[in-house]
Amino acid sequence: MDKREKTFQPREKVALVTGSRRGIGLGIATALASGGFNVVLNGTTPPSESKEAIEKVRSTGVRAIYVQADISVEAEREKLVKSVEEKFGRIDILVNNAGVAPKVRLDILEATEESFDHVLGVNLKGPYFLTQRVANWMIEQKRKDGDRKPKIVNISSNSAYTVSLARAEYCVSKAGISMMTALYAIRLADHGIGVYEIRPGIIETDMTAVVKQKYDRLFAEGLTPIRRWGTPEDVGRAVLAIAKDLLPYSTGEIINVDGGFHLRVL
Repeated sequence: MDKREKTFQPREKVALVTGSRRGIGLGIATALASGGFNVVLNGTTPPSESKEAIEKVRSTGVRAIYVQADISVEAEREKLVKSVEEKFGRIDILVNNAGVAPKVRLDILEATEESFDHVLGVNLKGPYFLTQRVANWMIEQKRKDGDRKPKIVNISSNSAYTVSLARAEYCVSKAGISMMTALYAIRLADHGIGVYEIRPGIIETDMTAVVKQKYDRLFAEGLTPIRRWGTPEDVGRAVLAIAKDLLPYSTGEIINVDGGFHLRVL
């Protein structure tokens, strides 16, 4: 164990954030850490390439570990959850953030089955079955300690309802996350487990860097009522509010973090 890493206490809360090496995921992980949650970061890159992310989270004073795992693969999901069990022995919030865009953008009439399988595997199948695995563990924990208030947060996108013909598989995956949220919210309500969906809008990350000039212009023209890029920190604050149980009478709720993009104006 790193000498700078604080000793974990069994009553401390633990968050698992998938796809958290950078971008929105890291913003979420850092926000949760600032709120006192120990954090399990996750990605598909080796730990040696994730030191900066780990150090950023640990700098808040909490304990953080990184687990390399591809959530689209069953054995990798199991490895991820087992790592949380072994290192912390509990989980209080799961944030399904990991996601990929098509490797090549193609019109829906030309897009390949290979791309569809890849995007849906990471963006929908992975979160669906990871949630199943973690939810069952959360139910066990609630039986042993009824005071716990576990949460599951799914990060979707405004692409859940906004058509992008050149990345249709991505849109389908995010629409699927919306239904998945509703399904698990209903199923887990009797167990005291809240399930939420956060829909980020246009967030400034490495993934959107290639279209920065385009969206700089669109924001200036009024694409969103709040005329600026969203940030990973904006999404992180929304997740932290859920994690801290500030929405106790809500489940299945959709929270837009999009500068008002979802609003319709005549």
